[in-house]
Amino acid sequence: MNQVITVIGAGSIGQAIARRVGVTKHILLADLRAEQADAAARVLRNAGYTVTTTVVDVASRESVQVLAQTATAIGDVVGVIHTAGVSPSQATPAAILKVDLYGTALVLEVFGAVISQGGSGVVIGSQSGHRLGSLSDAQNAMLATTPAEALLALPMLQPDQVKDSLQAYQIAKRGNALRVMAEAVRWGQRGARLNTISPGIIITPLAQDELAGPRGAGYRRMIEGCPVGRAGTPDEVGAVAALLMGPDGTFITGSDVLMDGGVTASYWYGDLAPT
Repeated sequence: MNQVITVIGAGSIGQAIARRVGVTKHILLADLRAEQADAAARVLRNAGYTVTTTVVDVASRESVQVLAQTATAIGDVVGVIHTAGVSPSQATPAAILKVDLYGTALVLEVFGAVISQGGSGVVIGSQSGHRLGSLSDAQNAMLATTPAEALLALPMLQPDQVKDSLQAYQIAKRGNALRVMAEAVRWGQRGARLNTISPGIIITPLAQDELAGPRGAGYRRMIEGCPVGRAGTPDEVGAVAALLMGPDGTFITGSDVLMDGGVTASYWYGDLAPT
């Protein structure tokens, strides 16, 4: 029986993780854009990996369910890598909440019902979730446990509460980490683990959009002013994901790993503090 690693989002980070954990596995590479999945698959196949591609819209329950069915038809789903999302410069607040928040909740719900014993999942969040101010216990619980189909109807997510794309993105990424914590309990009932990685600025096409967009100056300030003094690379995210999904990470679940070169530390306690 094949062991399947489902990668949702065929961008640089998804590919980097797949290279680290996909050896001897069947990689199912899913993306909203077929051409992006096909291009990534060619690179991986040329490096010796077994890859199938498909299209998925993470904001569609039917599409995510079809993806899960495709994965289980190939073999045992031993890994889920969820990287799909949109950035503040790419989308409206409503679109960010639908794709990044609801879409993640949907993926974790659907794949939590098919993940194999001993399997693991990684969700790519963001440092932005760590720069959102404190939420109440009730708000945390709502983001973590509200059924996916009711999530976008929460009062705290309505347009009069979420004013701009950056706020929507921060809420979505905080919600991702909270949802992973809650879902890790359910995944654990199947003998599987689930964690979040919250990267800082990783040089990907999405980050390039941000650097060229209206928040570009702020991004450059974060890169130059953080303790590490540089942006990260997809392969560095892949190394952390390999730890979380591999044999050395079997005691880690429901956790959020912040890897941002110290940007958040500097935001709260250093020269990047808001003025």
